[in-house]
Amino acid sequence: MRQGCFWLVLIAYLGLGGCRTTAPAGEASVAAGLFSETEEPLKQLPYTPSLNLDGLDRKVDPCVDFYQYSCGGWLAKNPIPAEQASWSVYGKLGHDTNRYLWGILRELARTQTQLVGEQAKLGQYFEACMDEAKVELRGQAPLMPEWQAIAGMQDKSELATLLARLHLVAGSDAPFFNFGAAQDFSNAGIMIANADSGGLGLPDRDYYLSEDKSARLMLNAYIDHIVRSFALVGIGSEVALEKAKVIVKIETALAKATLTQVERRDSRNLNHKFSAEALLALTPDFPWDQYFLALGVAFPKEINVSEPAFYKELQIQLQSRSLDELKSYLAWHVLLSRSPYLSNAFVAEHFAFYSKTLFGVPKLAPRWQRCVDLVDAQLGDALGQEFVRRNFSPKLKTQTLRMTTQIEQKMQATLTKVKWMSAATRKQALAKLSTVVNKVGYPDRWRDYGPFAVNSDDFYGNVQRGSGFEAKRQLGKIGVAVDRGEWAMTAQTVNAYYNPQMNDVNFPAAVLQPPLYDDKMDAAPNYGNTGGTIGHELIHGFDDSGRLFDAKGNLRDWWSAADGAEFNRRAQCLVDQFAEYTIVDDIKINSRLTLGEDVADLGGMILAYAAWQAEQKGTKSEIREGFTPEQRFFIGFGQWACENNRPENLRVNALTNPHSPGRYRINGVVVNLPDFARAFSCKPGQAMVKANKCKIW
Repeated sequence: MRQGCFWLVLIAYLGLGGCRTTAPAGEASVAAGLFSETEEPLKQLPYTPSLNLDGLDRKVDPCVDFYQYSCGGWLAKNPIPAEQASWSVYGKLGHDTNRYLWGILRELARTQTQLVGEQAKLGQYFEACMDEAKVELRGQAPLMPEWQAIAGMQDKSELATLLARLHLVAGSDAPFFNFGAAQDFSNAGIMIANADSGGLGLPDRDYYLSEDKSARLMLNAYIDHIVRSFALVGIGSEVALEKAKVIVKIETALAKATLTQVERRDSRNLNHKFSAEALLALTPDFPWDQYFLALGVAFPKEINVSEPAFYKELQIQLQSRSLDELKSYLAWHVLLSRSPYLSNAFVAEHFAFYSKTLFGVPKLAPRWQRCVDLVDAQLGDALGQEFVRRNFSPKLKTQTLRMTTQIEQKMQATLTKVKWMSAATRKQALAKLSTVVNKVGYPDRWRDYGPFAVNSDDFYGNVQRGSGFEAKRQLGKIGVAVDRGEWAMTAQTVNAYYNPQMNDVNFPAAVLQPPLYDDKMDAAPNYGNTGGTIGHELIHGFDDSGRLFDAKGNLRDWWSAADGAEFNRRAQCLVDQFAEYTIVDDIKINSRLTLGEDVADLGGMILAYAAWQAEQKGTKSEIREGFTPEQRFFIGFGQWACENNRPENLRVNALTNPHSPGRYRINGVVVNLPDFARAFSCKPGQAMVKANKCKIW
């Protein structure tokens, strides 16, 4: 992906890249001040050219710091909004897209009584979400049925049934573990039951395990947050503190048994098929039969247990913890996942930790923005139809597919002539390339939300039913053939991705808008920007993680030992290069975590440049706005990654984000490109000219 996670983007209600975002407790005691709206909906998306002259910093030598040269003007003119952890070209387009969607949803809410089907549901959902007064009036009451169910447990044997109930509505905040459907690693045409790790309240295991002073401080702040959150439901501070200590002890034990982010990048570490009997033996104190019965699914014959060591530790926790300790843990995770949908006091406290403390965000996003995000998360395809109908033409789809085909042809040429790959491995690589499916704009078949009941008078209930609808939709996939037409992103998402098990590249309609793709502009910046994105996603099929999957999407080592070793040797060049870059303070890039994205950035630009050269072959080279076509290509590339970040956000990203910071995604690529040096007449010894260049593809 150019932005976000490698596999897919999970859009949380108040999300910052899947993180929780709410409002600072100290600033949120007055509801009127919490949700002030200073913006208005957009009637159309604003236009910014894909080569933005105002975004340049011409005082900087492009051969010394190309990122600053390309983005310095943009960085100065685009400070981070108070409700954001970072601000980027992608983020700004995403925000403008949300303002545009806000206008659509507001109109649907006003006219819902005249509408039917999914348009009516969109209007009803948005109206319920925006009715803050009603949400405030209900306070913590919506939380109580689940808390009462937890309090009513008389024995640990009841845990499985209750946990299934909680998992059906928990979304990505499921207590203890995550369960659902996933493609079978060894047979990508079939969906299999999948039990994964989970159950942590902090963004990464290292927050619990690191001896670093900042991690210790954050863990203490988390404990304080739990205590304050419990206080909101009437639990005294001394009791709440004891509960918080127990919760953190359980989560720390689970964290110790959880794989690192780098370990999870290797899918071979996640491929562990268990029979029903083996699963029961792994966690004998957890009655899986009761759990599956409560979920409404048959006991699967085969289950992929992504992290067996995690489930061994889960068994220890279930066995050793008292019933009251387990109740405290469950009560916290229910409160954690529900706080954004309760009254202002809960929203404010949730924000105070998960956005202000963790990410340095000073202000809660306005309610309209959070409601648009939630509609996108729970009725995304319905909203996508509204966006596509107004903004994505058949011409744009044709243009994008043409560029994609050109870049794939260049990848084919690369694979055909690359000297370090053997004939046998090359044959399979070409076969994989030939089966890549290109998905542009929107899915051929939109999702049906018929079973999802929406009520314009029940915001919390809508969220619960939306989570339940999606959970049951996912569970219904177990044991059936993969729907290869399904998308993991909505059409209105400003992002793109490659899925190695589907072997497809996906470009939502919203990422094909100016300034990322600009049909008013000449080809050079478009190929540098969108062409680079296309190449980036394609290369993911051949990066250190994606290369482990074959043409059918099966996890299989189709590389000869010598070819695999040579790939790793070449990849080590990027590992060594990016490990030298500082993110913030004295924190360096974890270049093993970012390797896949760094490989894709570099390889994608090589492909995009080759495709652009073929596109403009035979045309007269003209200087436009003071730049040669080659310079325009690279400026188009440089300007997609302009971004400002809060230091707190950078610290979290250093642990969790598989992407390098934008500055290094540009400078770290161009130092390896002789074509860039020629375009700007850079000389050996200048910062943007690397003596020992890295190249895999």
